[in-house]
Amino acid sequence: MTDQHTRLETLGEFIRAQRRLANLSLRQMAELAHVSNPYLSQLERGLHEPSVRVLQSIADALELAPEVLLEHAGAPTEHGNGHEGVDTERAIRGDDRLTGEQKQALLSVYRSYLMANEAPNGAGRGA
Repeated sequence: MTDQHTRLETLGEFIRAQRRLANLSLRQMAELAHVSNPYLSQLERGLHEPSVRVLQSIADALELAPEVLLEHAGAPTEHGNGHEGVDTERAIRGDDRLTGEQKQALLSVYRSYLMANEAPNGAGRGA
């Protein structure tokens, strides 16, 4: 098995896990990501390498930072440029001690804090 094939299988498994975590059927996810149902199924099984545009659409549908999917696809990403939250989200999603609902709740709260801190002139940032 090649490194690329392994990467595609890993990416597909990650997409499937995130879809299930979001309680989305394959059909619902395909519709949200603007891809066909069979194509999404093939991506989840590691049979195709998605374009950056498709990864962006899937990330949007799953409410993920695109960098999360890009990292799983093996693309280099920039750390330290405002993407530190990717590691935090990955840690929350990967914690098997939490239920799917708990993970979604934590991610919601975490993202709301990030958005509040991005307010103009730093409004909302605590001291």
